[in-house]
Amino acid sequence: MLGTRHSSRAALALTVIGAVLAPVSPAFAADPPRVDLRADVNRDGRVDVAGATDTADEDTWSAGRGAVLLPNIDDDTKRCPVKGANGRPLSDAKLAACNDAADSKVNGSADAADLARVRSVPMTNLPATASGTLKVVKGGSRTRVFVKRSTGWTQVTATTRLTAAELRSGVEFGVEGRDVIRDSAVWDGRAVIRLTVASGGRSTSDDVTLRVAPLLTHHHLQKAQQLLVTKVKGKDQFARQQQAFVKGLAAEVGSAGIGKPLLTFDKYGDIWAQDFVEPGYVSMTGPDGRRQAIRVMLRSAQADREAGRELFEKLRGNGVGVVQVSGVRDSEEWTLNSMGNLETIPPYSYGGRSFPAGRIIMGERKDNGSKPARAMRTLLKSQGFQDPLLLDTSWLHVGHVDEFVQFLPADTPRGWKIGIADPEAGLRLLREAKAAGHGRTRMFSVPGARGLPAPKETIDQALASKWLVKDNTMAAQRIKANLEILKRETGVTDAEVVRVPALFTRGTGDEERGNRMPRLTRMGAGKAPDAVREYGQQKELARHADGAAAGESVMTSAYVPGAVNGIVLGDNRYLAPRQWGPVIGGKDIFTSAVNAAYSGAGMKVSYLDDWYTYHLGAGEVHCGTNTLRDASAPWWRP
Repeated sequence: MLGTRHSSRAALALTVIGAVLAPVSPAFAADPPRVDLRADVNRDGRVDVAGATDTADEDTWSAGRGAVLLPNIDDDTKRCPVKGANGRPLSDAKLAACNDAADSKVNGSADAADLARVRSVPMTNLPATASGTLKVVKGGSRTRVFVKRSTGWTQVTATTRLTAAELRSGVEFGVEGRDVIRDSAVWDGRAVIRLTVASGGRSTSDDVTLRVAPLLTHHHLQKAQQLLVTKVKGKDQFARQQQAFVKGLAAEVGSAGIGKPLLTFDKYGDIWAQDFVEPGYVSMTGPDGRRQAIRVMLRSAQADREAGRELFEKLRGNGVGVVQVSGVRDSEEWTLNSMGNLETIPPYSYGGRSFPAGRIIMGERKDNGSKPARAMRTLLKSQGFQDPLLLDTSWLHVGHVDEFVQFLPADTPRGWKIGIADPEAGLRLLREAKAAGHGRTRMFSVPGARGLPAPKETIDQALASKWLVKDNTMAAQRIKANLEILKRETGVTDAEVVRVPALFTRGTGDEERGNRMPRLTRMGAGKAPDAVREYGQQKELARHADGAAAGESVMTSAYVPGAVNGIVLGDNRYLAPRQWGPVIGGKDIFTSAVNAAYSGAGMKVSYLDDWYTYHLGAGEVHCGTNTLRDASAPWWRP
């Protein structure tokens, strides 16, 4: 009887408990099944749903770990128009508004490869009444999510429901960024994605964090893959000279083992291909484990520079996007916004700071406070990897860092050296030649062109100039100050500096060289392309030369073609502008000195004549070209 009474009480208790739990759906008899959303946190290209390699740190993001998504700004199927329905060219704003992320479709397999993958761990015991929703709870206006179904990729919206069957099998999502990071104070590039599963009135969720890949500029340790240059149309003397330059460049590129043919700009006639664009890239590890990269052509922050339109009209396409910066103020100096004023130190770590993707340098005019456009500097800094370092280019008329500094691959612990223009070495070459009795030797060995006399100035006359020695003494002091900044920031020692003979002048030197040649000045090209074709002196340079006597800042340009203003074609190949210096004993003394400087750094130098095309316009070989480099290495580690 006692046992029967206890059994009755147990039965009664179970009945009461059952009555209390009766309103709860049997779908979740206890706690709801655990939702587990995962992304490629360790950046190996695979979302691990079976193991634990992608579980740690999935809700955080750092330089070395965390899921990455691409700003999907290329145009894989070339669907973006360049003209309106009326046949007229689109505005700059409309050109920039179209890319693969501008629509809600996945535009083919190439576009699908640009999607970062996120997966849900299969919920095998999920009841049939369950359903799921996905929401971007942070960064939703700047990202788009697609779900992969048997019919293909479909955009996830507020009305999208994931079935129990899908959740049991595990769901695959694709995420794209709709733009690069423009200002980290507005959006830091992070997207937080939340999967919620509900059934029987109860729900459970899981989040995962991704960040858009940083837009990075190239450095010279990355292999050159293709050269860009403008090809001027026409048959006038300038056009023929520039076409000869392009032909010579093609030969040098082939000789350096770069297989791809030159990519030429031919629509707008702006010969300064270095200045209206800076090639960059964004990348992540793709779903197949290989690096998935989009080249990003960063247009210069010069709204009136028409040549930048050709980036959209010709280059944008499969794997190539264009970023256009807006918000540039009229007060921001035009020439400082040319991309020749943006170079990249190769990767380094020093003083507790690490730059695994390299670090940007740009020039500013400390004498009057002018800097590159704030909108551009903000964009570059906001990427979080290449924090721009500003150098003083007040002493240069054009004001670009590529006029006096470069970075060379080298067999050193850090893998590179600094190449720097050395005016003291340039003056020393002339003084030694004079002391050896060669003062009457022509300063420049360049021959005259059709209808143009050869320069007649001698070494004696150059050294006797009221400007040359003074200008180069000043230039040497300014370069030394900039080099000290670079050494302080990078840890580079004097042994890792390659000093390349150079000479600068406050004028173009035309009044001494006797040159009369139509050309495009680097300072004005693109701003007023028709107005800058001129004979004789560059009037703006002459104004600065005259004003210097009244106490204004002296601004200079290369006197002898600037050898550091060339192209790193490979680990041991360098292309410099032909020097056309004094020829003594059958040898150009500047060419010999430049060869010695670069050979000491393990570089073989070849030369390309740019005298009548770029040099007389205050630029050189580097100014007239651009380089697409290999972007396959991971940017998150050295």
